[in-house]
Formats: sequence, C-alpha cells, structure tokens
Amino acid sequence: MRVLRARRRSARGFSLIELLAASAILGLLATVAVPFIETTVKRQKEQALRVALYEIRTAIDAYKKAVDDKRIDPVDSGASGYPPTLGDLVNGVPDKKNDGKPLYFLRRIPRDPFYATAAPEAAATWGLRSFASAPDKPRSGADVFDVYSTTDKTGLNGVPYKDW
Repeated sequence: MRVLRARRRSARGFSLIELLAASAILGLLATVAVPFIETTVKRQKEQALRVALYEIRTAIDAYKKAVDDKRIDPVDSGASGYPPTLGDLVNGVPDKKNDGKPLYFLRRIPRDPFYATAAPEAAATWGLRSFASAPDKPRSGADVFDVYSTTDKTGLNGVPYKDW
C-alpha cells in the first residue's frame, strides 16, 4: 500500500530540478535562435532592397531608351533624357509612336525596406542622384539618373546599403 502511494505522489508532476533543467535548455536554444532569426530578417530586407533597386533602375533605363528611340519627348531640349521624377515612371508619359497613349514604366514605386519610418510615400524613401552629380557624392537635380538607399546601415557583405 505504501509503495502504491509513493508511486502516485511521484507521478503527479515535475520536480524543481526537472523544471530548472528544461528552462535552462530552452534558454540556451533561445540564445542560439535569436541571432539566427535576426540575420534571416536582415537577409530578407536585403533581398527586397536588391529587387527594388533592380526594378527602379530598369525602369529608369527603359525611360532613357524610350527617349533615345524618340518615343517620348524629354522635358526640355537640354535634358539628359532621364525622367524628371520617379513619379513619371508610374504616371506615364505620352508615347509618340502609339498615338499619344501613356507609356508606363512601373506599376508602383517600391519602398526602401531599410527606411526608418513608414510615413512618407514610397518615392520619398529613396535618395536620388541626377545625371549631373558625381558618382561618389550623389545629389538630386533636374532628373533622376539613379536611386540609392538613404540608410546608414551596412549590409551583411560589409558594403553600406547606400553604395548598392
């Protein structure tokens, strides 16, 4: 009878030592998992940045090609042939070879995934470089020759995002 009662008492729950050991193991697993998850999230943002830069730069190049092919008129005769704003890539410009129907280059402007706040519109999250500015010191101007991330963070590859 006493043996039966002892078995019932020990089968009721976990001992304090078992709980401490289990929580220590879970804590160790969490310390290993958190940096891995942070790196995974950063890689996903970096991939989104690569895709966004590729989309915008391809659209800028397509706009320039359309100007060179005389499908659209540049804003003025001395223009570089690049779009005046990022909005022109989305809003469309009249296509001379298609009875003036709008020629679109982007459906929407992607956001910079590393931009600090979510408040401004997507076009305001990018740094703009004009055709007239130096490559090592980009500045905006009369046209949009290139875009770059405005964050001061550095990528997993050691290159600052603004230099991508």
